[in-house]
Amino acid sequence: MNETLKLTLVWLAGGALGAIFFGGLWWTVRRGFSSPRPALWFFGSLLLRMGIVLGGFYFLGRGNWHRLAVALLGFVIARFIVLRLTCPPGRTFHFEEKEASHAP
Repeated sequence: MNETLKLTLVWLAGGALGAIFFGGLWWTVRRGFSSPRPALWFFGSLLLRMGIVLGGFYFLGRGNWHRLAVALLGFVIARFIVLRLTCPPGRTFHFEEKEASHAP
């Protein structure tokens, strides 16, 4: 298989891992706040999401840092996509840091 095709598939898999992680985080926050035991939701979700993502990165990387870097790029891009999809209508997020409006 062509190396470019392999890296493209790894990038897509990294994006899928990011969608699982950040989509699962969004789902957990929505469910956790209305639950009588939110700590159980947040901790259980964290363990499950981290297990899936770390296992996925281990499988995708296979000792090759190029693959791992491309998977991480897909993971980070998925963060921005999930953020845009879950943003309430009429509200936009600005990713730059804003200055404080008061003196230190």
